[in-house]
Amino acid sequence: MAWYEAGPAPRAVRRPATGALLGLAIGDALGKPTEFKTVELIEAHWPHWRELPLPKHALITDDTQMTLALARGLRTALDRGTLAPLRLERPVREEFVDWSKSPDNNRAPGQTCLTACWLLAKPDRRWQEASQIDSKGCGANMRVAPIGLVPNLTQRQRSGAAQLQAALSHGHPTALAASDLTAHAVWLLAEGAAPAELPGLLRSYANLNRTGYDDLWLGDLVARASDPSAQAFIARGWDDCLAVLDRLDAALAAPDLEADPCLATGAGWVAEEALAGGLLCFLLLPDDPVAAVRRAAYSSGDSDSIACLTGAFAGAYLGADAWPQEWVRRIEHRDELLSFGALWDGSR
Repeated sequence: MAWYEAGPAPRAVRRPATGALLGLAIGDALGKPTEFKTVELIEAHWPHWRELPLPKHALITDDTQMTLALARGLRTALDRGTLAPLRLERPVREEFVDWSKSPDNNRAPGQTCLTACWLLAKPDRRWQEASQIDSKGCGANMRVAPIGLVPNLTQRQRSGAAQLQAALSHGHPTALAASDLTAHAVWLLAEGAAPAELPGLLRSYANLNRTGYDDLWLGDLVARASDPSAQAFIARGWDDCLAVLDRLDAALAAPDLEADPCLATGAGWVAEEALAGGLLCFLLLPDDPVAAVRRAAYSSGDSDSIACLTGAFAGAYLGADAWPQEWVRRIEHRDELLSFGALWDGSR
């Protein structure tokens, strides 16, 4: 299997992990009031997307909750030694189950995540048996940003960890590929990739790894699907991602800031569309992160997930100072987000 190792030269120190985690939560909080609403209903409250306010009490949704659960499990795994499949699976599985049982899990969580966590709570059940093999919901990659922010991982570790954390709940090959691609995008931006280069870099990565099923990280998950081979299984997911990158390229070729981004890249309820929607809003406004997350949240689809990915991309690119301090102070779980950011920025 080929692994894409090339990356851009690092930019000046700017705390990309802190920026990405804050941006993710800010986007999530902006999108929480607009999720499940049509653009017409959103317009009734806020006539223009550039005026969309961060709520006074900037509460996050399950997107940020699960991101923090993954971050905790990832930190535990790294504290125990070199990142490897079993070392990651155990603490992340525990964190996901704890999240599912928490009284704070009242932010419209996805059914796939709840079902998988109910199965993961059974100690004698292998995680592959809990994975929802037919689900490619955006719950797989709305939470994956920490994998792209941890420094000093090999590309195979990043890819394997991104796919494994997705597969704990969402076993569809598109969920795996989109999570891998999302983490790779975060990593590229944190390492200093120019926004204009990003679509091409992601397409190259997808093509290079299109038939690479990594059984070290995924085990026999493929046996639960009906594809003729492991290569055919994973290629199905990468092909969905390549198709949505075509839609992204078309939208960027004829940019329209006033149009609902979901019209170009999809509503975002599934993993590859959430990725493309987040990328579109970021790439339309790469140097204006506040406008980018507002544009993402002011949309007709899965507004909080699209906006949280937009915020992660913008923050990884621009760093911690991208976000207004008045907004940062109001974000729920701010202290824990800042703690993880400091941990991973300090290791660069």
